[in-house]
Amino acid sequence: MRNMSIPAALSLAAAATVVAVVPATADSAAPAGASVTSSAPCPQLSRDLTWYGDNRARLQQVIDERGRCGKPGPDGRPVAAFDWDNTVVKNDTTDATLAWALQHDKILRPKSWSATSKWLTPAADRALTEACGTSVPVGAPLRTSTDTRCADEIFEIRSTAKTMDGEEAFAGRWNHRRTVPEYAWVPQLFAGHTPDRLTSFARQARAEFLAAPVGSKRTVGTHTIPGYLRYYPQQKDLIRTLRKAGFDVYIVSAGAEPITDAWAGGVGIDRDHTIAIRSVLRKGRITTGTQGCGDVPAGQGEAIPYIDGKRCMINQEIFGIKGAAAWKRQDAAHRIVVGGGDANTDVTFVGDATGAHLVLNRNKDEFMCRGYDDADGRWLVNPMFIEPMPRKKTPYPCSTAGYNNPDGSMGPVLRQDGSVVPDQQDVASGS
Repeated sequence: MRNMSIPAALSLAAAATVVAVVPATADSAAPAGASVTSSAPCPQLSRDLTWYGDNRARLQQVIDERGRCGKPGPDGRPVAAFDWDNTVVKNDTTDATLAWALQHDKILRPKSWSATSKWLTPAADRALTEACGTSVPVGAPLRTSTDTRCADEIFEIRSTAKTMDGEEAFAGRWNHRRTVPEYAWVPQLFAGHTPDRLTSFARQARAEFLAAPVGSKRTVGTHTIPGYLRYYPQQKDLIRTLRKAGFDVYIVSAGAEPITDAWAGGVGIDRDHTIAIRSVLRKGRITTGTQGCGDVPAGQGEAIPYIDGKRCMINQEIFGIKGAAAWKRQDAAHRIVVGGGDANTDVTFVGDATGAHLVLNRNKDEFMCRGYDDADGRWLVNPMFIEPMPRKKTPYPCSTAGYNNPDGSMGPVLRQDGSVVPDQQDVASGS
């Protein structure tokens, strides 16, 4: 279910309506030219692209075992799902789009900064008001291309959840495995624009960041950020191969959906297979409201595709699981086969995969604890394909403080049987 009007959002909250996947036929699941009446070899991952260790061979084994590959099979294709930023592409498309928007005066002044997020603190409201001023009419573009203070304050709050003076930008109560306010704040910043307009911003940012040299930087206000993005060739090849093998492949991102839409086509993923933060619309324009998931109604970002929220969205939007059950791990027939991510926000849905859990190493504690513990023998840890992270010199604190509890406190990472994951050493890294 894509962006919706406010009345439709209220209907969703009342009825917990979900979108079910239409089962694929044998003909539609087969790669071009393959017969559906006899077994055909599965398409092969490129041997010209470098993977860590035996990861390519192990992914190929899952494709061979679980792909349709021209064979008749039960209704419904096997499903693969991937995070987007730093999983399919190097660097962050949301940050790139926000940076571009700030440099081109595309943020519209809200009537009240505190109304942009239910968790925004008075300190953040004051900082934004003082930095961005009140001379620009409400609903008109802020002059962030020349107003360094305003651009700095917005980007700092998005990046660190703090003001430029170091004060907390968000406060209150939220489920830390279902949302994070600074992520939800990005689409809220674009309130007043249409989704297509935001997608157009992302496309313009995409062109600039893809053209920039690897390793280049960009300045936003006084912030220095990565100035380039690249699709990972290995991930493009993996997604292409999975699709040819009869998999339904989805992107599940904690970014704003119109931004992810602008990028996903580059790896052959259409809008119907792109899941990200979905705004509630009013008269076709983005509001500060966001769609919910499961038994969590539409609100101001209480449930976004973040940690357990990614599982909920996959269960709801792909497998048609309704209500509170969408937050629960499902039986194997209603789970993805291949999952891939790079950060703690991906740990739950990637862990749900029944065939392979692909981890791009960005030194994120909970995710790396799961990956290196390899409890079911299906976890594949791989350094980032471009500018990999250096090896973490100290162990990941899996046994004490690797798990992000719903209240925001940290605790031990537990296996499915309740046993504690021991601290893990970093191995699959750049150096």
